[in-house]
Amino acid sequence: MGSLPVIAEFCRRLDIRGTIDRACPVRDVAIATHGQVIEALVANRLTSPQPLCHVEDWAREWAVAEVFGVEPDALNDDRVGRALDAMAPALAGIVGSVGVNAIAGFGIDTSRIHWDMTSISLFGDYDRAEAGFAEPSYGHPKDRRVDLKQIQAGLGVTSDGGIPIFHRAFDGRAGEINQVVGAMESLRKMCTPRRFLLVGDTKLVSYGNVASMTRAGMTFIAPASKAYVDADALRAANAMVLRDVDYVAQRDAAKATADRGRYRVGEDTWAMPAAKSDKGEAIKLRRVFVWSSADADAAAKARAKKLERAREDLGALARGLGSRHYPSAEKVTARLTVIASKRRVGAYLRATVGTDASAKPTLEWHFDQAAIDHEAATDGWYCLLTNLGPAEADAGEVLIRYKGQEVVERRYGNFKGPIAVAPIFLKNNRRIEALLTVICLALLIFCLVERQVRRAIAPELTMTGFPGRPKARPTGRLIFEALSRLVLIPARATGPPVVPAPPLLARRILGRLEVDPTTTR
Repeated sequence: MGSLPVIAEFCRRLDIRGTIDRACPVRDVAIATHGQVIEALVANRLTSPQPLCHVEDWAREWAVAEVFGVEPDALNDDRVGRALDAMAPALAGIVGSVGVNAIAGFGIDTSRIHWDMTSISLFGDYDRAEAGFAEPSYGHPKDRRVDLKQIQAGLGVTSDGGIPIFHRAFDGRAGEINQVVGAMESLRKMCTPRRFLLVGDTKLVSYGNVASMTRAGMTFIAPASKAYVDADALRAANAMVLRDVDYVAQRDAAKATADRGRYRVGEDTWAMPAAKSDKGEAIKLRRVFVWSSADADAAAKARAKKLERAREDLGALARGLGSRHYPSAEKVTARLTVIASKRRVGAYLRATVGTDASAKPTLEWHFDQAAIDHEAATDGWYCLLTNLGPAEADAGEVLIRYKGQEVVERRYGNFKGPIAVAPIFLKNNRRIEALLTVICLALLIFCLVERQVRRAIAPELTMTGFPGRPKARPTGRLIFEALSRLVLIPARATGPPVVPAPPLLARRILGRLEVDPTTTR
C-alpha cells in the first residue's frame, strides 16, 4: 500500500478528481471517470513510476482498488491515453483551480514566487505536432541529450515551503525570456488580490518584461546578464561603500563561522533603456552589487587550474619545436591558438613566434599579470536588478530574498529524481502536455506532504527514526520512503481488507499529516 493513503487524502484536499471531472465529464456508464484515472496516475508517479503501458500491472500489485476505488482493468494503456487526451484541452483551468485549492486549503503564503524553466527530453520524432499544444523540437536541453527533441516546462514555486502552485508547458524552441509575462499574468489570477514578488534568473530581465511587471504593479528580483551589467561595472563595484550581510548559505550551516561564505553588498540606481523595438521611457531600477567569498575563491581556483594546464601545454609545445609535429612557425601558431581556446587563457597569453638562423621555429610566451589582475577584479561579483524600493527591502534583504531561488532548482531535482521524469515517449504532443500536468500534480503533493510534516514538528527541524539517519530533516524523499512500508491484506470471504499497524516512524508521520490509512474509497 505504501504512501497511497496519503496521496489519496491529499488528492481529496486538492479536489483533483472533482476538478478534472467537472472539466472533462464522461458518460454515466463509464467504469472510471477521467478524474479517477488521473489520480491513479499521480499515485503511480509517487510510488513506482512506470511507463504508461505498465500502469495496469502496477495497479494489480498495489492497493489501488482499495484506496482509490479504481479497478486495475480501468487503467489499461488505452484508457490512460484517452484520459490524457480528454484532459489536455482543459489544462489551464485544471492547473489554476488545483493551485488555488492548494493556496486556500493549506494556507500557503504567495507573497514571493520563484520562477524558472527546464527542458524534458522526448523519444520519438513527433513530426506532426498537434496545434495548440507544446511542440517538440530540438533545442538546448539541460540533460545535454541534443540527439533528442524536447519540450520545456516552467514552474512557479512559493518561498513558503517550496510549493509548485503553477506550471506550464512550452515549445521545445521557446525562448525563456518571452514566457515571463504570460506566467506572471496566470500567477496574478491565482494569487489575487495579493501583490507578489517574482524572483527569477537572468531570463526574467528584458525591457518588455520589466515594463509589463511595472505596469502591473509587480515587483521582481533577478540577476543582471552581461548585456545589462558588464565586467567594467562589476570591477567598479570594488570602490563602492559595502556592508556585510547576515546570511548563511544552507551548505555552510554546519561549518565553523570562520569557514562560512561571506557576502557584502552595495547599490546604486540605473535607468534601463528601451530596446530599439520597444517604444517607451527608460525604467529606473536598483542595482544591488553582491560580492561572495565562496564565488571569489571558486573563480580564483578555476583560473589557477586553467593557467597550470595551459603552462603544461605550452611547455610541451616549447619542447617539441622543430619536431615533425611543429616543424614551422605556422604550425606553432596554430597550436597556440588551440591552447588559448581550449584552456581559455587567450585574454592574458602573450606569445611571440619566430624562426632562428636554421629556420627552426622559436617561441617566447608569458601570462600578462596585469590582464590576470584585471579579470580577478570581478571575482565573486554579480549584480541583482530589482524594482523594490529601499523602504521595502534594503540591499541585504534583496540578496536574501533572491537566495531563495534555490527552492525552484530543488523542486526540479525532485521533478527529475524521486518522481522520475526520464525521456518520455507518448503517441502525440497532446498527451505529452497532459502527462506533464500529471507529473506536476504529483510534485505538488510531494511538496505539500514535506511542508505539512515540517510545520507539524516546528519549531523542531529534525525527526528521528529514518533508516541510516539518527536525526534528519524530513524531506519528501525520506517521508515517502518511510511510508513505503505500509501494507494492506486484501479482503477475503471471511472479512474485509485489513491494514496492519504501521511501523513507528510511519505512524508518527501519518499522525502529523492527519491521515488514517484504514480509510478507503
